[in-house]
Amino acid sequence: MNRFAVNLSTIFTEFPFLKRFKKARECGFSFVECQFPYDFSIDEIRHELELNDLSMVLLNLPSGAWEKGDRGLAAISDRTEEFKQSIQTGIEYAKALHVSKVHCMAGIVSEAERGAAEKVYLENLSYAGAEMAKHDLTLLIEPINQYDMPGYFLHNLHQAKEILAKVNLSNVRLQFDFYHIERIYGNSLELYKQFAGDVGHVQIADFPGRHEPGTGKIDYRTIFQYLSNSYSGYVGLEYIPLEKSSDSFAWLKKEGGM
Repeated sequence: MNRFAVNLSTIFTEFPFLKRFKKARECGFSFVECQFPYDFSIDEIRHELELNDLSMVLLNLPSGAWEKGDRGLAAISDRTEEFKQSIQTGIEYAKALHVSKVHCMAGIVSEAERGAAEKVYLENLSYAGAEMAKHDLTLLIEPINQYDMPGYFLHNLHQAKEILAKVNLSNVRLQFDFYHIERIYGNSLELYKQFAGDVGHVQIADFPGRHEPGTGKIDYRTIFQYLSNSYSGYVGLEYIPLEKSSDSFAWLKKEGGM
């Protein structure tokens, strides 16, 4: 299974962002993903992709002001116009960089705001999905655990399933991160099997430390065996290396993934 995509926002952070593309190629990767590329121009990123013979498979929509605590805009009722602008920015980058999947973060809301947040979230996802469908792009939503991101609106699989059913657009799909699901529920592989029909992208990190597979409790050997027979997409490596990034791929060579 040689469909692993190294996440350049969490791995190779010992180096400036634009240097990470070369490091990914030197470590044998053909595919990369990232969270927020927007501090750099399309031309700068495209140059690094082409120079290093890499394909980018995923990016996130702009999330607002991360340094001020924003974790996405889609469920924030008074920032709809900013969210719509983020969609156009995300589409511009995705099209130019030949990225087919875009993750949309929901945002942080208080308990009192959850009712209003769901309404605006559904409206915003419907709008974003329709806009992205014009460009053959897939929009992804991801449940994120409340331990790492307290107050995040989309925080469990059943909620995500209901949201997807209400939006009811074929290009709006689930991003399944085994780390987050393991932290929320445990038993992440069995839950993946239940929700596989909705999954548009998979990401991995071990639990509890969010480091590379083999550093925690998740049985990734069994997970990879299952995915190799049932999942044809990319697997994003969105983990934080325990030590040096280039030393964190020994597990992957054992899996025959490169």
